[in-house]
Amino acid sequence: MTARPISSDQAKRLMQRATNAAVSIALVLIVLKLAAWLITDSVSLLSSLADSAMDALASLVNLFAVRHALQPADSEHRFGHGKAEPLAGLGQAAFISASGIYLIFEAVGRLIEPRVIEQGAFGLGVMMISIAVTGALVAYQRSVVRRTDSLAIRADSVHYATDILVNSGVIVSLLLVMFLDWGAADPIVALVIAGFIIYSAFRIARESLNHLMDRELPDADRLRIKNIALGHPSVIDCHDLKTRAAGLNSFIQLHISMDGGLSLDQSHIISDAVEQDILAAFPNAEVIIHADPEGVDEERQEF
Repeated sequence: MTARPISSDQAKRLMQRATNAAVSIALVLIVLKLAAWLITDSVSLLSSLADSAMDALASLVNLFAVRHALQPADSEHRFGHGKAEPLAGLGQAAFISASGIYLIFEAVGRLIEPRVIEQGAFGLGVMMISIAVTGALVAYQRSVVRRTDSLAIRADSVHYATDILVNSGVIVSLLLVMFLDWGAADPIVALVIAGFIIYSAFRIARESLNHLMDRELPDADRLRIKNIALGHPSVIDCHDLKTRAAGLNSFIQLHISMDGGLSLDQSHIISDAVEQDILAAFPNAEVIIHADPEGVDEERQEF
C-alpha cells in the first residue's frame, strides 16, 4: 500500500526523530555489547560490537547530514541541500565496509589461535535484548521511509536490519560453542557476518551514487506523471520528461503538446492545472512544464 503523502514539515519531524532514535539506540547497544564481549571474549560478539560502533558513527553522520539536508533552499543553493543525504550514505558505506574488513582479520586470527569463550549465557542474553531493540528501531525507520522516502534513513535502516542478522549469527555461534563445544563456530560466524556487512555497504553506496548522479525517478513514478499530464482533456501529448530526486524534494520537467490555436493565456492556464495535478501526487516536487503547439517538429527524448 502506498503511504499517504505528507507535508514537508511533517517529513522533517519524522526524519529528525528517526535519526535521534538511531543514535540513542546505537549508544545503548555499544555499552551492552562491550560488557558482553569483555566477559565472554567471543570474536563473533566482538564483530557485533564493532558493527554497533560503526552504526553509531554512521548514525551520527546521518544525524548531521539530515539536519543539513532539511535546510530550505537559499541564494547559494537554489535546489536545496538534499544532496547531503546521499553523501551521508557514502559515508555510511565507508564506515560499514571498514568494520567488515576489520572483522575478517579478527576472525581469521581467531581461527589460527582459538580461545575459550566464557559466560556464554550472558552473551546470549545481551544478543536477545539487542535483537528486540534493533527490531523495534528498524520497524520505526521503515515506517518513516515509507512516508518520507528518505535515502539517509533508508540506508540507516538497511544496516540496522543487517544487525539483526549479525546478532542472530552471534547467538548461533554461542550455542554451538556452549552445547557442541565447536570452537571454530565463533570465528566462522564472524566471517559470515563480515560478508553481510560488506554486501550491505555495497548496496548503500550504489543507491547513494544513483542519487548523486541524478538518476531518474522509478519507472512507476514517471508513468504516473505522464498519465496525470495526459489526463487533462486539452493535453494531446507528453514528452521529454526529466526527473530527479534530492533529499525530500523531487524535480520534474516535461513538455506537453496542445492545440496550436490556443492563446498564450489559455496554454498557461492548462499548464498550471497540470502542474497542480502533479503536485497533488508529488507534494514535495518542483514542477516545470513547457507548452508546445501540436505538430511542432522537435528532437524528443524517449520516455
